[in-house]
Amino acid sequence: MPKTATYVFCLIAASRRPRVPAKTRRLPGLGPVRLLDVERGLYLAVADAPLSRYSEDAINRGLADLEWVSRAAVAHEAAIESFIDETAILPMKLFTIFTSDDRVLEHLASQRARIATLVKRVANHQEWGVRLVLDRTAAERTSASSSGRPAATPSVASGLAYLTRKKAQRDAAVELASHAREIVAGLYDRLEARSKLAKRRPASELPIKGGPLLLDAAFLVPRNRAASFKALAAREARALSRQGYAVTVSGPWPPYTFVQD
Repeated sequence: MPKTATYVFCLIAASRRPRVPAKTRRLPGLGPVRLLDVERGLYLAVADAPLSRYSEDAINRGLADLEWVSRAAVAHEAAIESFIDETAILPMKLFTIFTSDDRVLEHLASQRARIATLVKRVANHQEWGVRLVLDRTAAERTSASSSGRPAATPSVASGLAYLTRKKAQRDAAVELASHAREIVAGLYDRLEARSKLAKRRPASELPIKGGPLLLDAAFLVPRNRAASFKALAAREARALSRQGYAVTVSGPWPPYTFVQD
């Protein structure tokens, strides 16, 4: 019975055999990250995984420990990101494990056409993440100021005044929501224009400190446009901050979002 399996981090396309960084982070118990030659220009970053810790049963038990999963995920992504400067990276999911090196290579041979398509899609591109959060209080203040509408006051002199105030609050909320949709669409479209591909993730119900998350998007950006993409995002962030919106940009990352069919 074999005592180890082959843990796979990512597939790498490169003009020459990549160098494995000496201090590449590894998952607990895994052997050092090493490369498997797939074919000319294609390499796999893998490691030996002891089955005592990475058998199917052992992993299923570990999934109940969120701290263990979190440490493994951070190490997994760190290993992938150590190859970010190569021509293309196809990241594998956490805990992608095969029984042996040969079995990995057999699997990839059966996926050759799909792999070629994905490599072509992401070659010389990197992923950037953009989030847009609404500071509702600041946005309402800005909206009221720009419309000339007085801010609502807590005192209510009569039933009519109360109803009038409630209607004004509802109208302001509708106006704010409409404006927010326009802000989101405009920001997304302008950043998409600087990208090869873009994807939006469901964001409206995600709890984010400071306010609701209105946009959570990923952009596949050519490396030679990274500077202009970042500059545009920075300009957008400055302009929107004056309206009560906070833009955060992260990256560059391997194309995690764009290797799914």
